[in-house]
Amino acid sequence: MSNPAATSIWVIDDDQSIRWVLERALSNVGFVVTPFETASAALTQLKRSDNNDKPQAILCDLRMPGISGFEFLKQVKNVDQSLPIIIMTAYSDLDTTVNAYQEGAFEYLAKPFDIDQAIDLIKRACQKQAGKPPVVHPSNITDEIIGDSTAIQEVFRVIGRLSRSHTSVLISGESGTGKELVARAIHRHSPRKNGPFIAINTAAIPAELLESELFGHEKGAFTGAHTQHQGRFEQAGEGTLFLDEIGDMPMGLQTRLLRVLAEGEFFRIGGNKAIRTNVRIITATHRNLGHLVEQNLFREDLFHRLNVIKLKLPPLRERREDIPLLLGYFLQRLADELGEEAKQINPGLMDYLCKLKWNGNIRQLENTCRWFNVMATGAEIQMSDLPEELLGKDRGQDKPIVSENTGHWEDVLRVWAKQKLAAGQQNLLSEASPKFEKTLLECALESSGGRKQEAARLLGWGRNTLTRKLKELKKLGSDHD
Repeated sequence: MSNPAATSIWVIDDDQSIRWVLERALSNVGFVVTPFETASAALTQLKRSDNNDKPQAILCDLRMPGISGFEFLKQVKNVDQSLPIIIMTAYSDLDTTVNAYQEGAFEYLAKPFDIDQAIDLIKRACQKQAGKPPVVHPSNITDEIIGDSTAIQEVFRVIGRLSRSHTSVLISGESGTGKELVARAIHRHSPRKNGPFIAINTAAIPAELLESELFGHEKGAFTGAHTQHQGRFEQAGEGTLFLDEIGDMPMGLQTRLLRVLAEGEFFRIGGNKAIRTNVRIITATHRNLGHLVEQNLFREDLFHRLNVIKLKLPPLRERREDIPLLLGYFLQRLADELGEEAKQINPGLMDYLCKLKWNGNIRQLENTCRWFNVMATGAEIQMSDLPEELLGKDRGQDKPIVSENTGHWEDVLRVWAKQKLAAGQQNLLSEASPKFEKTLLECALESSGGRKQEAARLLGWGRNTLTRKLKELKKLGSDHD
């Protein structure tokens, strides 16, 4: 919208500072802003307004005293389906995001937000055409997708937008990022939620059996086919079929799958009766299908059929702020299974864990929690409880992953010692003691501005001792050159 002048925007939030910031920012780009502290006040004003006085868009907080943002959204949509409402909240999870979209929100804005992002949303809301699809009330099923990061909030947003759709979805992401979990969430929040969710890993089934698994077979179709067998397409019915690792599907089956998607019907192996299907297809892969197409390993026409909506899941290293939440969730779930109190993670160890690469992503993190739950003897998990593969090298990398911010120095020293012992090294004190003294000396000299007598006092040594130590360390350094 190039000229927002005279365009009326309402901002509803019980936080005066949020109202002030939004009113100032939107006014600066030409909008006419009316702030409200409560949703009830806005509703009263809306009922009194005629078409000329109504806003072109509304920004509304989710949690407020009195009428909540959701209740406000419902009441407005009962009167005017076309009025775009943007829900704002600091409490962002998958269910809340999906509910916002399913109740008819134009968009969902997680706090804290970028003010330019909010302005852009308002401009798009004002361009929106009148009319909204019918409201689909959400499922109460809670999905185990955990996170507050910007990256995972974008995943929530896409799932929410898909909640009224039957469109094919292609989920990409590294192994262990939760592709099937997201596929199940899409199904649970879709119009097909009452139908079955059928999942099959196309890479885990031999090629000669995969066709029968997908499409079924008739009795006597091949040696060993003693009875008729329904394939996954039939089992999925009016629900969702999730094809994991689609990039590994043999070329011949890609052709059959394309035909099913194009014609909406298939034949069992050995059958001559066409079977109609209305299943929704969600696919997933850790491979780059575009590159496979270029290498003639994946059909381009099938790729375009599947790639209607593409959802890329972030690796764990790109959402490190979610690691403490995920660790707490997995440890609590494991404790609940055993009827025990959940173990807590030492702050230094938590800092250390948040800095790991996690090449195995969420799956590796969950397995690490299982290790902790069994191997850690105390109520608080310490650095000494780490499995060996996480002690100092991340998946064969040569570079140690201990940093100066890892945590308490005793924990760092413990990790260093375990690294050396695991590598078969002996005489650890002969290496550690000089490094320990050298570090303390350098810090003391830096703190004293190079004054040796002051540095000696800081260390609790006499000046002669400090001078001797400096000579020893200098000689040790030259011997190593």
